[in-house]
Amino acid sequence: MKLPLVDIHTHRPTQAITLHAVGLHPWNADQPLPSEDAFLAADAVGEIGLDRACSVDFQVQEAAFTAQLQVAERLQKPVVIHCVRAFNEVMQSLRGHHLTAVIFHGFIGSKEQAEEALKGGCYLSYGLRTARSPKTIEALRATPLNRLFVETDDDPAPIEEVYAVIASLRGVSIEELQCATHENHTRLFQKQ
Repeated sequence: MKLPLVDIHTHRPTQAITLHAVGLHPWNADQPLPSEDAFLAADAVGEIGLDRACSVDFQVQEAAFTAQLQVAERLQKPVVIHCVRAFNEVMQSLRGHHLTAVIFHGFIGSKEQAEEALKGGCYLSYGLRTARSPKTIEALRATPLNRLFVETDDDPAPIEEVYAVIASLRGVSIEELQCATHENHTRLFQKQ
């Protein structure tokens, strides 16, 4: 039996299994938080986090991030993290919360950052940008399959192409990668 593909983070319609996440992106951190009902109806709280490359004041981002981590903790929802040039600050914020799961979407950090996130219990999601960064390829290879997701994000490539690239870089078959991401998704989201 062929399992459906999981696209843990996408910005377009797809036949793959996806998440319905609700959250205040760091780029919009100066806006009001979504309603409690919106958070309750979602699979996850996200995409939330910190971004040093955007124009919103970093302290405003930190306040919105903390508030949403508190919501996720209270509602026992996984979080999907957006992190740009703020890895240490994100990790520090996460340490203060007891979250059901944390997924770094579009992870493009180093092997050392990946190991730190994995040690903290996080999952890492990779897309096509992974192939453009030798340090992120190392991070991908250091990520155990039981903590890995695949995503298209805003890339127009089909999810099948992303799986082929990530499987090749990771040194596993597409079927093995597909099975692992499906099991990871089931473990995190079917129990809700």
